[in-house]
Amino acid sequence: MDATLSWTDRWLAVRDRLVASPRFQRWATAFPLTRPIARRRARELFDLCAGFVYSQVLLACVRLRLFDYLQDSPRELSAVVHHCRLPREAVERLLAAATSLRLVEARSDGRYGLGMLGAALAGNPGVAAMVEHHALLYADLHDPVALLRGEREGTALGRYWAYAGNPEAASLQPAQVAEYSELMAASQPLVTREILAAVPLHRHRSLLDVGGGDGSFLCAVARQCPSLDLALFDLPAVAERARERFAGAGLGARVGVHGGDFRRDELPRGADIVTLVRVLFDHPDTTVLELLAAVRRALPVGGSLLVAEPMSGTEGAEPIGAAYFGFYLMAMGRGRSRTPRDFESLLSRSGFGRFRVLRSPSPLQTGLLMAEAVPLRGPAVARPTS
Repeated sequence: MDATLSWTDRWLAVRDRLVASPRFQRWATAFPLTRPIARRRARELFDLCAGFVYSQVLLACVRLRLFDYLQDSPRELSAVVHHCRLPREAVERLLAAATSLRLVEARSDGRYGLGMLGAALAGNPGVAAMVEHHALLYADLHDPVALLRGEREGTALGRYWAYAGNPEAASLQPAQVAEYSELMAASQPLVTREILAAVPLHRHRSLLDVGGGDGSFLCAVARQCPSLDLALFDLPAVAERARERFAGAGLGARVGVHGGDFRRDELPRGADIVTLVRVLFDHPDTTVLELLAAVRRALPVGGSLLVAEPMSGTEGAEPIGAAYFGFYLMAMGRGRSRTPRDFESLLSRSGFGRFRVLRSPSPLQTGLLMAEAVPLRGPAVARPTS
């Protein structure tokens, strides 16, 4: 063993050899005190192997609209067969799998209803939209080693998020932004509820939502904060979708809509709070610094910035940041999942200080970080070059 290793590393090396030993494994599964631990570890390992199969069971349920069908009342097997338009044996197999995953429950008289996880999903159409969307991710991950080596010239996710790394993003046409804009709008209510529950936006005078998509977030803010002035900035084709949404919601005269590219166009000024909702994590640090610099130029000293997105290192959700978003963003071709400390470093270089991590009702999907615009020193927020 390497003499330079710490005592902790030496102990962990002994542990690893012990746990890897077939003899120890047989003993651990037979000894009453270690048997529950051994079985739990075996189940965790098998779940890693079977995770893709579980996700495909979920996808089948979503595509067959099974949760919507079972939401009102439990259904007999024959009725589920008729709804799914599948052979009876196939439906029985699907229901057995979904029941084991707590998506569906067997009820009295041979009926089937929603399980705990199925019921939660039925009330969140944004989750169902993401489940459908994952088909692109799985296609990109069919050879994860090739993806890690950078041997893939193009990915499905890279084509889907058409603005990512695109120097001509401002020239994207409506058809090129429609699909991802609809996905973001479908999943936006999940994030919006977290923000509105945790951040007292009514204390501010004017809010600018940068990268605000089709305006779903600002529509919710408008309902909760009727005296707050609102504005949105996004790529021209996306901003036009927002303009139409605001007009349909009767907010056309209240919300200012600005189309542009922050790399070339200055953000509108006048707001005392800027929100970046699920914007930064799909960009590299260099782009994030450009965007934060643009935000800082738009804010007065003392103005607030809210960053809302999944963050790495969230207690109880470590695999989501490191594994899920780590590989999702790699397939997308841009960005990375960051910790609050990572954000603080980027923000401090861009003219922000007084950081606060806010308590989010569901930190698994939404981390919240507030920062304040401080007096500028040096060229940290220089204008981007064309």
